[in-house]
Amino acid sequence: MNLEKFMATNFPNLILTPPLFYNCDTGIRFELGVDWKGKEESVYLKGVYERTITLFKSLHSENDEIMIVVNVNDFGGKWAFRGRLNIFSRYVRDKAILYKLQHKIIPYIIPEDNEEGKYKTHRFVLKCKTSDIKYVSLLKAICNTDMGIKPSIDDRVYFINIKKETIFHVYDDRGCDLVATSPETLREVYTEYNDWILDYDREKIDKVFTM
Repeated sequence: MNLEKFMATNFPNLILTPPLFYNCDTGIRFELGVDWKGKEESVYLKGVYERTITLFKSLHSENDEIMIVVNVNDFGGKWAFRGRLNIFSRYVRDKAILYKLQHKIIPYIIPEDNEEGKYKTHRFVLKCKTSDIKYVSLLKAICNTDMGIKPSIDDRVYFINIKKETIFHVYDDRGCDLVATSPETLREVYTEYNDWILDYDREKIDKVFTM
């Protein structure tokens, strides 16, 4: 199953752009970064990493078939194509898997910000198993982005679990969204890590899992 078919079948009204949680009927928004102002940067980030990796592992088994989707926005300037390929080459265990990498140019992912039609989005999709990627290092790089720490990844990265029909997205060091086609898929995560749920959205989330 390719990305377009997966989305049309399971998330027909969802666009892969933030905020996934607010645009999907079934989802959880977790808080990753806690008490930033009261902690040293290294201590703060250690907590961010631990929560991110724990949540990812809770949703992705080593043998799960996944799709990693990276949206790269092109605003008409010089676009570093090779640099974007490093997003994948740095974080795969076997470089041969990069032969599966797909690249497609699509209309700019946020149409209302592209009235003149000058922008576009480069979409990369890699279909693989969870065990094929160095997901711990990849997740840390995503969390580093707004902290000014290297390595970091400026582009949006989405992890799609094909069998479980879920999407995992770390929007920055503050939090991440998990969305699914069914509450039952996320119920264990909802229960196990309930204390990590963002309180601002807790009422909405609780309604989904207590109906």
